[in-house]
Amino acid sequence: MKKIGFIGCGNMSQAMIGGVVRAEIFPGKNILVSDLNKKSLEAAADKYGVAATTDNLEVARESDILILAVKPNLYGVVISQIKDSVKSDVIVVTIAAGKSIESTETAFGKNIKVVRVMPNTPALVGEGMSSMVPNKLIEVHELEEVLRIFESFGRTEVVEEKLMDVVTSVSGSAPAYVYMFIEAMADGAVLDGMPRDKAYKMAAQTVLGAAKMVMETGMHPGQLKDMVCSPGGTTIEAVTALEEKGLRNAVITAMKRCTEKSKKMSK
Repeated sequence: MKKIGFIGCGNMSQAMIGGVVRAEIFPGKNILVSDLNKKSLEAAADKYGVAATTDNLEVARESDILILAVKPNLYGVVISQIKDSVKSDVIVVTIAAGKSIESTETAFGKNIKVVRVMPNTPALVGEGMSSMVPNKLIEVHELEEVLRIFESFGRTEVVEEKLMDVVTSVSGSAPAYVYMFIEAMADGAVLDGMPRDKAYKMAAQTVLGAAKMVMETGMHPGQLKDMVCSPGGTTIEAVTALEEKGLRNAVITAMKRCTEKSKKMSK
């Protein structure tokens, strides 16, 4: 059976490992993980039964699918260390913002199969949104293998690489916008006398439920909004206030700036 390797054992790496194990895509014994943080390795080994090591080369040599789950600034160092040790047909998966397929290919200095992926932090609770781009060497069945891995802890879309900076703004960075919205909703409830713990719970569950309505009904968000807005009612009053304060424009502007920042970081 094939082996999957993770170089890096941080939160995102462990979220992926958890998804893979729960979905029974790979058994723990076929999952290799390396990191300098021994506590993280021990935690992953205890929880998922993976093979843990501090030796990146060991993981590189044995993996059929190799996920580089380190910080973007460490990619050059790690790839330089492992490039002569990976299997000739290994599938390298990158998950770092700003790391183009071309930059990864150049770093390895040879023809190599690469899938560039942008996951987001809700992967930690099994609700991630990942976007991926394969290079020209990836075959259809190989892309399907990588898709299965990332769909074990959320949803996945295959996109063109030119859209990856937009992906950063609409899903990669976007959880932060949602957290701010939840916090603001809770603050409003607290202002009107609700205990903060209850306010956070109600606001968060409402956002979760509203998102699920969009995903499961397939209806346009505007239609769903209209369904809540009774003529002369409380909801349309609140929606009017949001429009007066420029909620839509603020979100669109924030996303535009996020996309532009991502483009600058990719150069």
